[in-house]
Amino acid sequence: MNTKHILSILDLSSEQVTDVIDRGIALKADPLVQLLNGAPVALLFEKPSLRTRVSFDVAIHQLGGHPLYLSREEVGMGSREPVADVARVLSRFVKGMVVRTFAQETLETLAYFSRVPVINALSDHEHPCQALADLMTIKEKFGYLKGIKIAYIGDSNNVANSLALASASVGSNLVIASPRGYQMDQDLMDKALERAIESSGSIETTEIPEEAVQNADVVYTDVWVSMGQEDEMGERLRAFESYRVDGDLLSKAKDSAIFMHPLPAHSGEEISDGLLESPQSVVFDQAENRMHVQKAVIAELLG
Repeated sequence: MNTKHILSILDLSSEQVTDVIDRGIALKADPLVQLLNGAPVALLFEKPSLRTRVSFDVAIHQLGGHPLYLSREEVGMGSREPVADVARVLSRFVKGMVVRTFAQETLETLAYFSRVPVINALSDHEHPCQALADLMTIKEKFGYLKGIKIAYIGDSNNVANSLALASASVGSNLVIASPRGYQMDQDLMDKALERAIESSGSIETTEIPEEAVQNADVVYTDVWVSMGQEDEMGERLRAFESYRVDGDLLSKAKDSAIFMHPLPAHSGEEISDGLLESPQSVVFDQAENRMHVQKAVIAELLG
């Protein structure tokens, strides 16, 4: 029960958020730090992935560990075998579990029954490793995080949830522009606001994208339709039509502003064609930094 897990940004203190980001930057400069001594780490994935799977696999290898990829079909978690039993069996074999799943409840059950640390590699509620990589990228580009204004445009989804908690932890100023009905859960917003008050940061919401990007250092967006929401596609495309990030919207931010997206991106939906190739885009630096900051997360729990 005393095992440390990272299921949410809230499982890290504000100081630990800063420490993980700084350690990610350090590990990017010196990647081959052998901390795991051959230890096996399970990659338990219920959702398909490019960046998350490869970045964790390479990160574990570079830290001297042995990643074990387990797909949904192989494990049958919750169908062929109860989640609790998966946790109790795997934690006899491995030093940690990296889990990409649908329900946050699955992560919580795994963590409750596990003897080893569990890392949230994505759930429908949060994406903490993505938010940490986002802030690492911003710090690389600007040299600091406190006082940076981030404008998030679009669905208040798992990425937005973790970004709100993480940016609040480091004293950044986040403005979220979402249409009515797609705004952040109030309970999570209240928790983010608590951290923002402590760090002298801020979180605001609006329904007007142009208002959010005024004087922004960072303009950030994500897909309008996430995995598992395909049956809502038509409704969502209509709701978010005026929330597309394009050159015109980006021009309303600071001249020095950077553009961010966690990928995969859908040109013609949440972004205009060619935006990923814009000089302001740091999207592929952001993708690379997933690996470096995840090494810092692994080091925090397993090193």
